[in-house]
Amino acid sequence: MAVNSQLSSPLGPPASQMDAKLRFIEDITKNTDSVQERVLAEILTRNAHTEYLNRFQLNGATNRDTFKSKVPVVTYEDLQPDIERVANGDRSPIFSSHPISELLTSSGTSAGKPKLIPTIEEEMERRLLIFSLQMPIINLYVPGLDKGKGLYFLFVHAETKTPGGLVARPVLTSCYKSDLYKTRPYDPFNDYTSPIEAILCADSFQSMYTQMLCGLLMRRQVLRVGAIFASTLLRVIRFLQLNWKQLSHDISTGTLNPKITDSSLRECIITKYLTGPNTELAQFVSKECSTEDWEGIVTRIWPNTKYLDVIVSGAMGQYIPMLEFYSGSLPMVSTAYASSECSFGVNLSPMCKPTEIAYTILPNMAYFEFLPYDTSSSPILSPNSPPRLVDLADVEIGKKYELVITTYAGLYRYRVGDVLQVTGFHNMAPQFLFVKRKNAMLCIDVDNTDEAELQQAVENASVLLRRFETSVVEYTSYAYTKTIPGHYVIYWELHVKDAANSPPEEILNQCCLTIEESLNSVYIQSRVSFNSIGPLEIRVVKNGTFEELMDYAISRGASINQYKTPRCVTFAPILQLLDRRVISVHFSPSKPHWTPE
Repeated sequence: MAVNSQLSSPLGPPASQMDAKLRFIEDITKNTDSVQERVLAEILTRNAHTEYLNRFQLNGATNRDTFKSKVPVVTYEDLQPDIERVANGDRSPIFSSHPISELLTSSGTSAGKPKLIPTIEEEMERRLLIFSLQMPIINLYVPGLDKGKGLYFLFVHAETKTPGGLVARPVLTSCYKSDLYKTRPYDPFNDYTSPIEAILCADSFQSMYTQMLCGLLMRRQVLRVGAIFASTLLRVIRFLQLNWKQLSHDISTGTLNPKITDSSLRECIITKYLTGPNTELAQFVSKECSTEDWEGIVTRIWPNTKYLDVIVSGAMGQYIPMLEFYSGSLPMVSTAYASSECSFGVNLSPMCKPTEIAYTILPNMAYFEFLPYDTSSSPILSPNSPPRLVDLADVEIGKKYELVITTYAGLYRYRVGDVLQVTGFHNMAPQFLFVKRKNAMLCIDVDNTDEAELQQAVENASVLLRRFETSVVEYTSYAYTKTIPGHYVIYWELHVKDAANSPPEEILNQCCLTIEESLNSVYIQSRVSFNSIGPLEIRVVKNGTFEELMDYAISRGASINQYKTPRCVTFAPILQLLDRRVISVHFSPSKPHWTPE
């Protein structure tokens, strides 16, 4: 997902504004096409004299037909030379008539190189508008959330500056450090256990430790638990597994871990939260965390939790079984869809099943177009003429599209890289299922395996592990081409409930074959008939390997908020890290079944 592009945030409106927020959603979704027409005209009018639009000789035109006939559909790579000019200090109006206020960094975890997305100050208000719509929607389904607190694990990332002096940082860091966020008025529907000092601490250990400590101290008041992505929330649970003894010690003694060295954070926790020893709570935490059975740990420690607020759509769907295990099958709410480039829409049915999550695109956020996707998972493009894109109001239920946006900040007909499927409409606004990111794929020969297909194959294989009470915690992949033929390598980290009943080698070998059987016909034909692909390999890695991988990515500049495990890796240091942690290797015992039909 671009940043990946789906965000869940605990910032919302005061209760008195809830009805007005819901009416706002109704109004703009009833007039989708006219709102879109107005948005495009506003963007083109304000940016009419920018260098980028002047290249295509729009001459002040603001209508759709002229815009589509003259302005090309582009990717980040097309814009990169101009973005580098901005980063290097060029302050001329290249993209936007408004000054570029900062550069937002997208997650670039596969190669460790994030994209830089130009933005303007007013975009923050647009992003916070999306966030402000979430609680009015959830309140329709889960009343009483103003009677307690939210335990949300939110993080910022250390900022950098470009050669030209612009701040470069992840979009959530920009949001949490903004005055709009820091000075927001008190709202009982958005009251959190984490102090702003903990959220704004750039040291991930100190931030996570103090947020967890505050969550434990106020455990009875917690009504919902959340993080941005499912992977982050699982990392938080693992953090508790590793640090509960020190946390219990702090609670029992009323003192704070000496590793918390940030002066403002330390003063905040000591003066406002650790008001004295609490032996009873410390004993409770020790009792719950010292056992090897962590099933339902979320509801055991925070018994009043009503749901998890966490993104589980797209590639995050693989984490659903582990979240169900740790939470006692609490509902999982994915509230909104956004990216570094733009905020897109909200989930109007937040209590739906994770597999049914659909986001309603709000037509006032940007000008949206959709590039149809064909059955071979390739965008339908003509080499002789510009691609024919579909407007927001004209998409068709059941069809898949690649998202293309034109923003107030100056991205024009920009391919975000997300593939969406239309599931329905709310009034006149379409609702989309997030299908995948289009650029994560494996390829050995003429085969082409994308992220969604690989995820389904891994899920099919993991069924074989259930009778051994084992599940796949994390995975990534690699197209191994150092031998002829090359083959797919899948790195698995497993959660084995009982080591005495761990899956035997023949089962793991069968998992390899099941993955192959689940892949597309081109792969299977290449494997069976052409012999151009070798047997698929699973490399099981030690527990904690993917945490180490995340730490490595963060050390290279990735954001803890935006980090998502890369599903396909090529970066040599990452592969070396994974291979150092391999504990067993398994191959398909035979070729997958294939017939010409």
